Amino acid sequence: MPDPTRRTGLYDLHVEQGARMVPFAGWDMPVQFPMGVMAEHLHTRQRAGLFDVSHMGQVLVTPDDGQMATAAAALETLIPADVAGLAEGRQRYGLFTNEAGGILDDLMFANRGDHYLLVVNAACAEQDIAHLRTLAGVTVTPVTDRGLVALQGPQAESALARLVPGVADMRFMDSTALDWDGVALWISRSGYTGEDGFEISVPETRLADFARALLAQPEVAPIGLGARDSLRLEAGMPLYGHDMDAGVTPARAALGWSIPKVRRTGGARAGGFPGADVILAELGTAPVTRRGLRPEGRAPIREGVALFSDDGAPIGTVSSGGFGPSVGGPIAMARIPAEIPDGATIQAELRGKRVPLTVCALPFVTPSYKR
Repeated sequence: MPDPTRRTGLYDLHVEQGARMVPFAGWDMPVQFPMGVMAEHLHTRQRAGLFDVSHMGQVLVTPDDGQMATAAAALETLIPADVAGLAEGRQRYGLFTNEAGGILDDLMFANRGDHYLLVVNAACAEQDIAHLRTLAGVTVTPVTDRGLVALQGPQAESALARLVPGVADMRFMDSTALDWDGVALWISRSGYTGEDGFEISVPETRLADFARALLAQPEVAPIGLGARDSLRLEAGMPLYGHDMDAGVTPARAALGWSIPKVRRTGGARAGGFPGADVILAELGTAPVTRRGLRPEGRAPIREGVALFSDDGAPIGTVSSGGFGPSVGGPIAMARIPAEIPDGATIQAELRGKRVPLTVCALPFVTPSYKR
């Protein structure tokens, strides 16, 4: 029976570099390289790591009448964010929501002058494109001829600027097109690690060439999904399908910050998106919300582990958990009662024993974005 997984344009390069490949969201992806997950994680925190994120969906939303206000108004009927107020050359984080107030996916959207560029999660890409195609007045075009890489870490700018000098002028959440060796790169100063860095959309025909050029820089090493997960966990970043899903509202996922004043009750463009009544009423009042947890000892507390209050009452389950190499110990996230204060102790059920965990604020590491 043939393997149903898809391969990115960097598959051969990953194999050449000794990657261990695994199925992920319908794609064959590198989970780690010979350096190992721990070393890859620390290399990204200290220098610069190159991630293949070509499995993510890239989608163009173009107004049929040529007016960006038309496309912004359309997108605001699906996304509880300030799309209309996003300046050209800038990018924002947003959510697709359903009528019950749950999260269908999280995404990035950028204003590219005459269209919006959306980047969505790989496992949700098909549903997201179908969702977008319900909009009137816009043309929705999946990008099928470009790959996507992320360069993350404190030395990401110096490495990328040797190839594309203009990136040194970019700020966090800038989005622009710059030339490299005669091809247009779509570059945003963003990422999913808590570090400074860039996400770079590259024509498929030059994707491997560009990745090799980056890997030739002394600061840069290839990084797999294993370290990507521990890096985002330390940065307190939620992962779709784990820390949020169609049954979790923005407030319960601790993503209420992504809904600005203009879209909230009393705002100039309040509501108008799926689940608005549920979502807006719950902001600031959600009975449970996503929090950080620091287990005692060295044993990681992983996804699915049951959580209990000190009096033995069940209060939730871990949504993401593992070892934080930069933190130097196990860390986790979970949706637990909002009334539990930071610093409080709760219990986890681990191999038949109750293990204490301290509730803490997120993130576990301080982000180092270039503002």
